[in-house]
Amino acid sequence: MCETPPMTSETITADAAGSWKLGDLTVNRIGFGAMRLTGSAAFHLGTPSDRDRSISVLRRAVELGVNHIDTAAFYFSSLRSANELINSALAPYADDLVIAAKVGPFRDYAGEWGTAARPEDLRGHVEENLRQLGRDHLDVVYLRRMRQESIAEHFGALAELREAGLIRHLGISDVRPEHIAEAQAIAPVVAVQNKYGLDAKNTEADAVLRTCGEQGIAFVPFFAIAGEGGARGAAGNHDEAVLAVAQAHGATPAQVRLAWTLHQGPHVLAIPGTGNPDHLVENVAAGALRLTDEELARLNTLHQQGD
Repeated sequence: MCETPPMTSETITADAAGSWKLGDLTVNRIGFGAMRLTGSAAFHLGTPSDRDRSISVLRRAVELGVNHIDTAAFYFSSLRSANELINSALAPYADDLVIAAKVGPFRDYAGEWGTAARPEDLRGHVEENLRQLGRDHLDVVYLRRMRQESIAEHFGALAELREAGLIRHLGISDVRPEHIAEAQAIAPVVAVQNKYGLDAKNTEADAVLRTCGEQGIAFVPFFAIAGEGGARGAAGNHDEAVLAVAQAHGATPAQVRLAWTLHQGPHVLAIPGTGNPDHLVENVAAGALRLTDEELARLNTLHQQGD
């Protein structure tokens, strides 16, 4: 009699975390963020990534059931472009693969940040993502707010590109609850992407998460693992509560952070990024980690401290 082999990280796939719909597009709640594919640190800093390794990570992610990839044309280092790597690794794209891009910030070819895009610049930003990815439309495009109080004019420009067929669905990033209302009055918002995680002690971020849940909008946190380390990456030190939960489950602290994030609501999606194939497997496996009520309460207390 054949026995079913035990589940290990290598055999856990992205559907273990469940799924959510971005408009009419169904994605597994564990996705993949492409920023770290380009090098050892954020953007043009650090050592450029190994191209073959980055491509293998992308292909392995899809093999593990990841069907939601987050990227941007401004994700590039001195030698690597996240969009070009995605194109090389995954084109022709599977029908169920959802690629989300962000527009708004701008970097020149030297990697230096420029001024935020004006509304009339956004078509060029969208077209650059299309060119790099080799696509005729983008599944989801986020408007990344660049400190402006109103996003209506910029979001309206993206809504026009949606009507023109260049974009399928719209999202917003780095916003407050009032920006969700402002955007929803112009066109449907399927996702909000804000900084959020166990270490991100921010009442406003919690309010955005709740607002998204009430309106059926996906909440897509970035830096869920890195926390306050942000683009520099996660620090090596971890709170005792995180370490205790990790030990109880035979998991890593990063997996506990991802699992806690996913436990914040069925509308919460994770997009952990890595250029390390072992970390990729661990990130996907975090979707199968089920925390007890007691563990969640302990971690929630940690999240609320210092708020």
